[in-house]
Amino acid sequence: MHEYPPTTRTPSPPAAPPTPPTPQPRPGLWRRCLWGGLALWILTAAVTYATENTTLLPTLILLGSFLVPAVFVLWAYERHGRDLGVPVILGCFVTGGVLGVLGASVMEYYLLHPSLWMFLGVGLIEEAVKLLALMFVVRRHPNLRGYRAGLVLGGSVGFGFAAFESAGYAFNAAVTMDGIDLRSLLETEILRGVLAPFGHGLWTAIAGAVLLAFRRPDGRFRFTGPVVGTYLGVAVLHALWDSMHGIALWLVLRMTTTDLDRSLFAQGYIPRPTAQQEHLFTLFSVAGLVLVTAVGLVWLRSLARRGSDPSGIHTP
Repeated sequence: MHEYPPTTRTPSPPAAPPTPPTPQPRPGLWRRCLWGGLALWILTAAVTYATENTTLLPTLILLGSFLVPAVFVLWAYERHGRDLGVPVILGCFVTGGVLGVLGASVMEYYLLHPSLWMFLGVGLIEEAVKLLALMFVVRRHPNLRGYRAGLVLGGSVGFGFAAFESAGYAFNAAVTMDGIDLRSLLETEILRGVLAPFGHGLWTAIAGAVLLAFRRPDGRFRFTGPVVGTYLGVAVLHALWDSMHGIALWLVLRMTTTDLDRSLFAQGYIPRPTAQQEHLFTLFSVAGLVLVTAVGLVWLRSLARRGSDPSGIHTP
């Protein structure tokens, strides 16, 4: 019998260690950030008021301006955007928000002048620059398409825009000819924080949903009829929101006076208003904002239902 030498085997390389899973935030992070951030803002306001330390103003302004927008982006990420990725959502919020504010400031400075249609111009410009900022951030991610992706990422751009814009308004409210007006700063931040979910975030979420729903698989954007129509629609909602003060003033004067003085619209208020005029102005202002918000929320809801439909346009 022939004996064969034992077969030598090449040792296999050691198996690569498994890639650790990407850590995911625990559910409810947005809620903890809301209450924790609110507590910090109240504490900062109290310390600033007690010590009159102006070096705390940037902290107070940033906390108050970014709290609500950032919380809503966290909520959207947890509920609808975990698969989109933190980097792109953060990029939409920060980069998109900054580019939107800068672009709107430049275009409004050179293109707008006081007129009856100024607020419509503001709506057209700001909604355009926010969509351009969204397109810039997602330009290298052709897989980001569909209604749901557009709702989350568009809303992130809009809330980023709102946060940086609110910081500017809070700063302007604080700095006066007589020094620092802390009360005006706090009132501005509270008001804009309460209204933040119904403004820029809502409008850009709607426009972004339709924009990404009609995006080509290769990543190119298509400016179809629905895309352009949605952009014009949210610009009109934006203009109505901004001009509601003037609309309410016009309605009050039409209902309570026979001689309509057009110079009052330039002043922006009614000199020595009656009690009836004050009540009517408050009613029309609030009712108008509620109506504009309701239209936007119904529109958003209809797009969200399309995004959850598996037979609809691609959603990542």
